[in-house]
Order: sequence, then C-alpha cells, then structure tokens
Amino acid sequence: MNLLSLQNISLAYGLTPLLEKANFTITARQRICVIGRNGAGKSTLFKLLNQETDADSGEINRMPDLKISKLRQDIPQGLTGTLYQTVAAGLGKLGDLLTQYHAVIEQVAEDASPAILEKLQKVQTQIDLADAWQVQQKVDSIITKMNLNPEANMDALSGGMIRRVLLAQALVAEPDILLLDEPTNHLDITAIEWLETFLANYDKTIIFITHDRSLVQKIATQIVELDNGHLQVWDCNYTQYLERKAELLAAEGKANALFDKRLAEEEKWIRKGIQARRTRDEGRVRRLQQMRRDRAQRYERLGKANFEQQKVNYSGKMVFEIENLHYEINGQTIINDFSAQIMRGDKIGIIGDNGCGKTTLLKLLLSDLKPTSGILKCGTKLDVSYFDQKRAQLDENKSVIDNVSPSSEFVEIGGKSKHIISYLNDFLFTPERARTPVKALSGGERHRLLLARVFTKACNLLILDEPTNDLDAETLELLEERLMDYDGTLLLVSHDRAFINNVVTSTLVFDGKGNLQEFVGDYDDYVRQAATLKQTPAVKKTVNKIEKASTVSAKKLNYKEQRELEQLPAKIQALEAGLSALQSKLSDNDFYQQDTGTVSAAQKELATLEAELKTVYARWEQLEN
Repeated sequence: MNLLSLQNISLAYGLTPLLEKANFTITARQRICVIGRNGAGKSTLFKLLNQETDADSGEINRMPDLKISKLRQDIPQGLTGTLYQTVAAGLGKLGDLLTQYHAVIEQVAEDASPAILEKLQKVQTQIDLADAWQVQQKVDSIITKMNLNPEANMDALSGGMIRRVLLAQALVAEPDILLLDEPTNHLDITAIEWLETFLANYDKTIIFITHDRSLVQKIATQIVELDNGHLQVWDCNYTQYLERKAELLAAEGKANALFDKRLAEEEKWIRKGIQARRTRDEGRVRRLQQMRRDRAQRYERLGKANFEQQKVNYSGKMVFEIENLHYEINGQTIINDFSAQIMRGDKIGIIGDNGCGKTTLLKLLLSDLKPTSGILKCGTKLDVSYFDQKRAQLDENKSVIDNVSPSSEFVEIGGKSKHIISYLNDFLFTPERARTPVKALSGGERHRLLLARVFTKACNLLILDEPTNDLDAETLELLEERLMDYDGTLLLVSHDRAFINNVVTSTLVFDGKGNLQEFVGDYDDYVRQAATLKQTPAVKKTVNKIEKASTVSAKKLNYKEQRELEQLPAKIQALEAGLSALQSKLSDNDFYQQDTGTVSAAQKELATLEAELKTVYARWEQLEN
C-alpha cells in the first residue's frame, strides 16, 4: 500500500539544488535509510515529508489521514516537566488533557480535598467527551514498553535517556511513517543495540538518517541516496547497495571516458571550419551541439575528502605507564585501580556507557586532570593532537581559514608547503565556505574542520574523542584508512562499532563501576571474548556453590524472610486484581453521579492500593536479590 509519493519534486536553497525532479514512493512496513553527504539535503527531505517546508515544484500525494512522527537530530534545549508529560505531548491537545489528569491524580494521592476532587472530575469529564481513555492506555503502554519512569524529571536525564523519551513521544501517536534523524546521536553502544532491536521489530514504516553503518546494515531494507540534487532509490540492503554502487561508478566512468573521447574528436573536426559548414555536415554539427549540452548537464559527483598524513617523529617505546590509577569526584569513583602499559604504535579503542569516565580517562592522560591516587608516567618525545568531541578548540567567530592557519596562507603537510585554500578543499570546503565563520557551519562541517586542524600538526600520539559524529559514510571510510596507515599511537573513544572494528587493535572497556578491562582486538573480538568469560551452566553452578558456601551467612534468607518471599507473588496478584477492579469502577461515568464522599473514598482507596503495590514490588525485588 502506497503511503506517500513524490512526483517530479524540485527544491533549491539559493543557487544550490537539493532536489531536482525527484520521484520517490513510500509503502507500508519499509525501513528506508537516507544517505548522502553533509549538506546534501537529507534533513530538508524530512521537512518536505513532514510538511514543514514546501517544494518549489512537483506534486506530493499522501494517503488520507496519514500520520507522520519525527525524531529530531538535535536535543531541544530547556526540556522541563515529567517524562510522562513529554511523552504525552506527542498526542497534541489530547496529550495536554492526559497530562492534566496525571497531575491531578498525583495531587489526589497527597490531598483528596473536595476542591481537588472537583478538579479531577472536570478533567475526567473532558477526557470522556474527547473519548481519550484509550489514548491514555497508549501513553502508559509505550512508557512501559520502553522501560521508562513516568515520574522522572526531564532536566535530570542523560542525553541518551532523553533521546529514548523523545522516541517514545514520536511513537505514542502510532504514526504510519516514523522519521528518525540521526537517532544514535548521544547514545552509547548499549542504547544503540537496544534501538536496533526495537526498530527491527517495529511494524510500521521507518525512514531514517544515520552515520552508523552497523545500524544501516542491520535495519535498512531500502537505500535512498541524495547527491548533488539527485535522488536515487536502491531497492536492496546496505551491503548490496555498496556492491551495486561500485559497479555503477565503474560503468559510469567508462561511459564518460568514451563520451569525452568522442566529444574531443568532434571539437577537433568542427575547428576545420569550411568542411564543417558544408550542408551535408549540418546534421553532424547539430549532434555536436547536443553533445556539448549533454556534457554541460552531465551529473558530476561531489569530490572526496582527502586527509593527507603528516610525517611522524617516533616517540619513546613506552607512551604511558599506568599503575593503580584512581580518580574520584565528590566521593564517586570514576576510575578504580587501573593499571596498563600503552606502547608506541598501539591503537586502542575506549568503550563504555555514557558518563562512565571515557573522556575523564583521556583528560588524565593529557594531564588536564590530576589522579586521586596512583602513578601515571608519560613517555618521551610525545607530540600530541587531541580531537575534542565538544569542539571547544574552535573559535566560532573566526573563519574556517583562521581556525586552521591564523598566521599564514600556507600549511606544511607531509614536508611540503600547501596553500590553505587547497588544503581545506581536501576537506570539502569550497573557497567561499573556507571564508565562512565557524558559527555558520553544520555539525558535520565542524567535525571536518576540527579534523583539518588536527591533521595540520605532525603528532605521534593522536587522541580522538567521538570523531565520527555527523560525518558522512565516505568521509568516515577515508578517516578509517588514514588511521589504519597512521604510524603513531592512537587512543579512540567512539560508539561507532564499525569504525572501532576497522581501526583499533585492542579495546579498553568500562564496566560502569569505574573498572577497566583490556581485550585484544576490536569491538567484535571484545564481544566474543566477553562471552567466553561467562561460565557454562555446569561450571557456573559449581562456582556458585563455592561462593554460597563462603558467603552463606551474608546472603541466606532466614525462615521468616523465605516465607515472606513465597507469599509475595500471591499478594501482588491480589493487589493488582483489586486495583484493576477499582480502576474499572472509576472509569464509569455513572460512578461520579454518587455523593462526593463515596467518590473521595474510592479515590483514596485507589491511591492507597497503588502505593501498597509499589511497596510490595520493591520488597519482592529486595528479597529476590
């Protein structure tokens, strides 16, 4: 079933064409990945689909009552209120109504005064008139499915958790098409793997933009490529797309070379003058004119970035010697008793959940922070370049040129002098863009700029903190090649599993409690090794017996606790049955025709049952653990 179709759509900003006579049909249950260079128009395509902007020409046909939800690339600033309120906001006016009801219910639990009960009755009447009780179930269901705490405050959540809440907000309206713009931004590997599983099981149409190649490979069933205004649909997965694209480029190269050869021959012939003006050759002249027009209109692909390597002066054999390194802040342990030796030429990936201490470790190695205890020795002859994920090294008010080479028009690359405009062109900055202030650049352009700045320095220790964010796939692949050929020592923090797999030779993994463990190989190697460290059931059973024998006094439940644990499931079941019956009674409009005292008593009983059930669940988990 066709949900939406674009027919001969054209859209340009100024002189830059983003879409030229594009045709694209979206059907039910597709998982479409939109790929293309930074600035190619991917986010603009999303705005077009979501009716946030209009095309210059062409026609867009939509299925009647088509519902589209969108997850933005950036996290909105100043999010406040509860998680429930944020998710319910995805329902528009109905969401506002449910938010009011949710807030009043909390007030009733604390103070069931006549005024508050009257307020509750008014909200319930409005929900009845809007027939919104079923909608409330959708909010509760999506919050439960995504393992969220509805009472959590938005301003206290991490960036990764906020992304999950915003995804819930997009999903709660049950859209026919879900638009995801860089959904893995701000997510750690654990959250990305959860997102992959969720999207793989989602039964509606998904259209997403991402730089995470692992996500594309596992999720996408169709690829839409945007390049220089041209939209091309590849009805295949990402691996097949790469193969077919390589074949197409090779065929285009041969065809263009043959065309250019024929055009050169015709241009040589036309310059003979008299022979070309003979009547019997007018057809050949017309064909040449058409060839010239075809050549002028030929679709030229954008150039590729080119990161040239600086010559590396070798450091000492030992780069870092770390013994019992410990770091804590405000009483919280960030790094606990870490020891390691980092040798010249090591390429180490640093992996862990958001907030576990990866950037802190880098700052300790860079001497920006002092350890609480332990020994950290730096090697000799170290020349360090540092890529900061927050891009704090860039001056937003200065131009691209001034951020890379403020005092000279030339930079020295690989022992050779190169003009700054030519050097920045290797990073896909046109002369006009090179003179643009940094504050006018996109996120991907800022990342390319910081890479350009990093690669101007000859360094033998390269520290990269999340260098892959917002970069397109081709630039990522080129960066991978340069890092694989890099002769110095590399420390890399990244949540991009494909990037880690292609670059590093060993990994340092945070366990979330400040402990680090080293694994030989890349991310996939770490996953395999970590799996083998888990004992088989028979071995684990024996080990557990030994552990229990040595700690029986600390872990074994007494008779009273054991009896309590056995009785809790039945108690929980009874409470849930009573709660369900009471909720059913309270959802009946006729119930509120009774006197205020009866209604108030029922509301208090509801609040009491909910609180008791929460307490029993907490006790059950405590005894189980």
